[in-house]
Amino acid sequence: MTKDPSKDNRIEALYAALTDLRDAAETRAFLFDLCTPQEIVAMAERWEIARLLYAGKRSYREIAAQTGASTATVSRVARFLKSGADGYRMMLDRSSGETPAQREKKQ
Repeated sequence: MTKDPSKDNRIEALYAALTDLRDAAETRAFLFDLCTPQEIVAMAERWEIARLLYAGKRSYREIAAQTGASTATVSRVARFLKSGADGYRMMLDRSSGETPAQREKKQ
């Protein structure tokens, strides 16, 4: 596999497949077939960490204790939340019902 995911057609095909999913039931079925149970749990754990960090009311240690993740995982998610590709933030804004402009005003 190449180091730059944008140059791997298989990864682009996966992105395209994900965009074709219509609802949570289809997404669940696809991920069940695609991923191991441990991979799904790891993704869910990172998503929960991102949600808790986004809420901004807990320390890294508290989040680690609540989720069962290591503080290294919490730090990694925080780093991507702050300076990643904005995927976490985009989905967190959507799920919270806030626009990015509304979120900016709060900070």
